[in-house]
Amino acid sequence: MKKPDWRISYSFFLIALSALFYALHFRLFHDSHHIFLYLVGDIAFLPLDVLIVTLILHGVLERREKRAMLSKLNMVIGAFFSEVGTQLLASLREFDPDRARLREAINGSGDLTKGDTAAIKRRLTDFDYATDAGRGDLAAMRDFLVRRRQFMLDLLGNPNLLEHETFTELLWAVFHLTEELAFRQDLSSLPESDLKHISGDVSRIYRLLVAEWLDYMQHLKRNYPYLFSLAMRTNPFDPEAMVVVR
Repeated sequence: MKKPDWRISYSFFLIALSALFYALHFRLFHDSHHIFLYLVGDIAFLPLDVLIVTLILHGVLERREKRAMLSKLNMVIGAFFSEVGTQLLASLREFDPDRARLREAINGSGDLTKGDTAAIKRRLTDFDYATDAGRGDLAAMRDFLVRRRQFMLDLLGNPNLLEHETFTELLWAVFHLTEELAFRQDLSSLPESDLKHISGDVSRIYRLLVAEWLDYMQHLKRNYPYLFSLAMRTNPFDPEAMVVVR
């Protein structure tokens, strides 16, 4: 038999306690007018109390909690780009026959340095991120991803990722490509049909990773200028980028 909810019992206890105090007040002062005057006044204020507590204060606390969570999540995303993302982007570009156009869209008008990723995304709305798995070094990418697999598994264990669907989707796409490549012994003589399949997996990661990288650059530009400076000096889309400050 299911036990009754403790909140129901607790509610009845509070109502009975309130009725007891009202009865005690009437017993001592015999003033029902005073009791009903304050009772109606308290009930009239109850909707405002609900508005203030549950909507306004709760909203403020919820926004503060969300900002703290997003800050922690951006730390996770930063670790991902330090260990995997930036180098993976550089590798993916080798599979892109139209990489010059993507580079121009990202670096061409200085929007990235200004932190205006929205303008870049507008220019990339018709970019299809089509890749050719036969153009790059699949074996090197496989070895790199396999070495980073445990790191990415640890990232997936972070509960904050539940609040960031696009980044989680990116991680799963990278895991899928890692498994696809790891199960193939010889990546140098794949049939055309298999290369086409892998090209689709690479394109999926390429699209998600570029969008995530742009958002992360916006975050660094706004909150951590010194980290943004390093990110620009290691920009995977800029062939002239140098880590040495010039």
